[in-house]
Amino acid sequence: MEPPGPGRASSPRTLPVPGRALHLLLLALLLGGAPGAQTETQVSAPRLVEVMKGEPVTLNCSLSGAGGKEHLALQWLVTDRWGNTSPLVFAVGRMGALKRSGDPRVKPSMPFQLHPNGSLQLLSAEMGDERDYTCQILNGTAEKAQATSHLRVLVAPEPPEVIPNKGTISVVDDKAHEIATCTSRNANPAPNITWYRDGEALEIPTELNGELYAVSRTVREASGLHSLTSILYLRPKKADRDVAFHCRATYHLPNGQQGQQDAAPFYLTLHYPTENVQFWVASPAAPGGWVREGDTVSLLCRGDGNPTPEYIFTLKQGKKEEKSLETNTNGTLTLGRISRDQSGLYQCEVADFDADPEVELTQKLEIHVGYLDPLELSPGENVTLSLGDTTELGCLASGDPTPKVLWMKDSIPLDQGPHFTLTNVSFNSAGIYTCEASVPKLPGLTRSRTLQLLVQGGPELKPEEMRPQGSSGWTEGDEVTLTCSARGHPTPKLSWNHEGEPVNRIISGWVQSSLKLKVMGTVAREGVTCTASNHLGHDQHTFHFEAVASQAPQAGVAVMAAAVSVGLLLLVVALFYCMRRKGRCCRSREKVPPLPPEPEPSRPGMDRPEQTGLLSGGGGGGGSRGGHSFGDEC
Repeated sequence: MEPPGPGRASSPRTLPVPGRALHLLLLALLLGGAPGAQTETQVSAPRLVEVMKGEPVTLNCSLSGAGGKEHLALQWLVTDRWGNTSPLVFAVGRMGALKRSGDPRVKPSMPFQLHPNGSLQLLSAEMGDERDYTCQILNGTAEKAQATSHLRVLVAPEPPEVIPNKGTISVVDDKAHEIATCTSRNANPAPNITWYRDGEALEIPTELNGELYAVSRTVREASGLHSLTSILYLRPKKADRDVAFHCRATYHLPNGQQGQQDAAPFYLTLHYPTENVQFWVASPAAPGGWVREGDTVSLLCRGDGNPTPEYIFTLKQGKKEEKSLETNTNGTLTLGRISRDQSGLYQCEVADFDADPEVELTQKLEIHVGYLDPLELSPGENVTLSLGDTTELGCLASGDPTPKVLWMKDSIPLDQGPHFTLTNVSFNSAGIYTCEASVPKLPGLTRSRTLQLLVQGGPELKPEEMRPQGSSGWTEGDEVTLTCSARGHPTPKLSWNHEGEPVNRIISGWVQSSLKLKVMGTVAREGVTCTASNHLGHDQHTFHFEAVASQAPQAGVAVMAAAVSVGLLLLVVALFYCMRRKGRCCRSREKVPPLPPEPEPSRPGMDRPEQTGLLSGGGGGGGSRGGHSFGDEC
């Protein structure tokens, strides 16, 4: 902000003081001057004061010598960048008790405060406030002492912007290429720009050369702020293909401090020739280039040049001519469901004409396709033998590399090799036998076949004895479940010599039958027989029940107890009946009083009817009824 002057420019050294006020001040100083008024007065102020834009700042003015004790006049003047000086504020009084003295010719244009000690405070520093500020003192002798401070208003720049070269830069060229442009805008003073490679600052020389240099340009904007642009020139190397570059803007802060802002990192797209070629099998493969027949095999060829060159694939098999397979830029040769006739010497050639002649651009890879043919069983998948026979089982396996054969039964290994001998076969020898062939060099390349062996013979019976439920042995009426198991070929049938509904099932090659019955009668005396039979023979087993106790004693006790209970019950009923009959008899034989006679007219000297009745009761007619009643008492 440019504070306008009083309307005309004044000389930097001829600093006017308002005439009327100055004359009054000088008159007062001369009238009230002390003997020490002739002492020289000195003024000091910091040469440079820095403040961030928008923040308040104070310009100090210090007075030394005897003048500090006298009445004096102080004024602040401001000088713009063109050298024009204008008064800003005027004050009189003693130092520490200065008061502003208005003058219509002084027209300040910025918000400020003048403190009693003479310091000048700007409330909000702006770019227009960046000027020279002079503190001038006039004492009683009209001598002048002054000091000047330069105010610098600092502004942090906007975040830097970088524009990288998006083209492809060749590392073969012998000159430096333009890499990127970095711009830091609107700062005060102008910022600095530093370039970084992989986090380390580049030491950029000042002179132009073919390896590394930078060109910078500073622009003063209309706002008074500064913008800096730096262009980096570099002759890149192949090692720079994956390296991050970035630029950093450094700017000033108050009190000698510095701030910094980083631009986003960027990477270079470089053109460099092939120096190394690699050729390998990407899909799962065994050492020595072995792959499994039927797999999808991918062969990868990679050169380290950029841009990606063309890859040429060929196949050489024995004395046959070399066979062209495929040409592409992705460096991948895919062989779907590879077969044994695709074994051979594969070759990859990188077509890079910028490569050094000494670089080997061709790589070869020997591929062996491992295979395993279907297995052949002898004497076949179903073999039937008789008990005691001896036989040899065969499993023929062919493949490349040579496979290994393992015989198993119920997943339990038996023997290795294509032949397995069985001697003196039994029913335990029957079951499913598995022949498994595998190629140790190629995990997962396996084949297997199963063989079912049947051993024919008469039944083999296995009973399951049942123990008595009680500790004293069997008792008639006990329930028991008898179980018989049998095996053989053909499958035997199980039967019982006792009626019932047996439950039959097959468990692990055994036919099992269970019969539920009661131990009594012929069962207790003769036992129960289980019979297994087929057309080759039969076998049987009889279940015996030793020392079967009879239930009779217990039945007699129960009958006797029941008879006693019934007898007691009849006795109680008879007693009750007798008592009921006795009660009825007694009531029927009790004396019934006669009806009273008809009342007669009362005559003197006659007795009362009650007395008459009582007397007559002991007489003739009354006596006979009374005698019958008393004679038949219960």
